[in-house]
Amino acid sequence: MPNLTPAATDVAPVDTLSPDDFDALDTILDDLRTRNDETPQWEFCEGFMAALAVCRRPIPPAESFPALLDVELPAPGEAGGFANVEQAQQFVQLWTRRWNDVMRSLQVEVKSLDDDTAYHPEVMDVRGAVAVLPEEDRAAMADQELPSFAQVWALGFMFAVETWPEEWAAPRDKEAEKWLDAALQSIVALTEDDTDEPTISVFDDDGPPSVSEQRINDFADAVWAVYDLRELWSSFGPRVETVRKEAEPGRNDPCHCGSGKKYKKCHGV
Repeated sequence: MPNLTPAATDVAPVDTLSPDDFDALDTILDDLRTRNDETPQWEFCEGFMAALAVCRRPIPPAESFPALLDVELPAPGEAGGFANVEQAQQFVQLWTRRWNDVMRSLQVEVKSLDDDTAYHPEVMDVRGAVAVLPEEDRAAMADQELPSFAQVWALGFMFAVETWPEEWAAPRDKEAEKWLDAALQSIVALTEDDTDEPTISVFDDDGPPSVSEQRINDFADAVWAVYDLRELWSSFGPRVETVRKEAEPGRNDPCHCGSGKKYKKCHGV
């Protein structure tokens, strides 16, 4: 089984997923959805993965797969909750490659999100895609509520935060607390609907406007927030569990071992 959560210093060489690879992930998720209608889209998985990549504690796949997909991480040679062994292996392989690519991107210092090495979330412009459909197809979808640009990605990110809230608890340092809150608020902003006037076509310069300028700015802020969160938790390290010592019984209390003797004449000697 490949290492799905490599250490920060153990990232595989660049192996970026192709459009066909992302299509393969979508196909697998579509198949899972035939057995569990709550199976998310890949964009949601992409946001979930980003949160895992910057979480204070490394979340092992045995813990994250059931939370995200409601399937167990398949053991080698087993299908788990997937249709067959081949499908399970393909999903794990593609997940691992995308994980390594995300981790690599977040570890490289970049000055601009236009940098090829920067983290680029795999997000969709559903409204833009619908806007270029034939009029008859657009009319058929008129009553559907379409997600805003990057909204599903942000929902996936926050789902991970809400699933492991103890790992996202604010640190005691006040400046760090503000830093954490500002970063998370940048991502939360994308979970809201883009209600401003669309002026930008994201993926096609000649396409109809489908995204507002404010949304593009909010998206950039959210991506920078992912970098900020990684730096924040890297500086604090893993959360340390508070060890609480059980209170000892009084000397004249019954001993906890059940002997019937007073504590001072039994285990308290």
